[in-house]
Amino acid sequence: MNTKSIDAIANAVLYEGYMLYPYRPSSVKNRQRFNFGVLYPRAYSEAQAGSDAWSNQTECLVEGSSLTAIEIKVRFLKLVARASDSQVSAAWQEAIECDVEVPISLLGTLVCEPISWPFSFPARRDVDVLPGASGQVVRTQELIQGMVRISVEQVKNELFRITVLVENLVGFESGEESRDQALMRSLVSTHTLFGVTDGCFVSLLDPPQELAEVAATCRNIGTWPVLVGAEGDRDTMLSSPIILYDYPQIAPESPGDLFDGTEIDEILALRIMTMTDAEKHEMRHADERARKMLERTETLPMEHLMQLHGTLRELRSVEEETP
Repeated sequence: MNTKSIDAIANAVLYEGYMLYPYRPSSVKNRQRFNFGVLYPRAYSEAQAGSDAWSNQTECLVEGSSLTAIEIKVRFLKLVARASDSQVSAAWQEAIECDVEVPISLLGTLVCEPISWPFSFPARRDVDVLPGASGQVVRTQELIQGMVRISVEQVKNELFRITVLVENLVGFESGEESRDQALMRSLVSTHTLFGVTDGCFVSLLDPPQELAEVAATCRNIGTWPVLVGAEGDRDTMLSSPIILYDYPQIAPESPGDLFDGTEIDEILALRIMTMTDAEKHEMRHADERARKMLERTETLPMEHLMQLHGTLRELRSVEEETP
């Protein structure tokens, strides 16, 4: 799988909602983060009458043969609860990246033998002593357990439908825990990457006319699969919890991640610059990613900021109509 060309897009999906303007733990807005692609423990989801998902499903089409190889990777964030007895480091929910890589398989094999691939990320507790014995920071992770289920159906000659189901199967006592406690055992910003060798994916947004009817039957639940990479490439697909179009790109003018949903780089950069010293102090000590974002914004050259003011793309000439 050629992930280099899609890393920026996949990471933008992964960290959507990780930090929200005004980028401070004390902000009410930052107390309701992670609204995209969260797979909660099944017991918690069922206690909420299913309004919070515990699984997602991707279905996509591949043109190929029984010897076409398929590679699948599931990515998500695992939350880390940070507690501190120091005034320098506030309580916060950090995150670490988790990858689940399913062994490469042939489509013909999966038609006969679907795969159920379990995964687990252990609980752990780390204690860091702050410089000068000014206190300590305790980071706690809960156990994560789940399953990736993969099946393939041969729809017609040289056309296959791939179904991938991602489930959160961690044990959980329902009825007592809060959303924050459930999030500690959740798969956050869950998305799936697909790659094929000796085959090609079919766009579900703009399929060829002869495949439009079959494409319309693909059932995607909590995901939105699109082609990614260079325009015209059909060997890689990203199934995202956020609605995208085929071949999404990060704007070249963007100075870096701002994390806020539907972010507008110029407005957010200007708002960060107008923060008070106290607000910047809180942002700087809230999170390592927030600190880097603040430093990047404060040192942003004026010419780079002006590039964010507006860019026209894909202008087309208009021919005069003949009366």
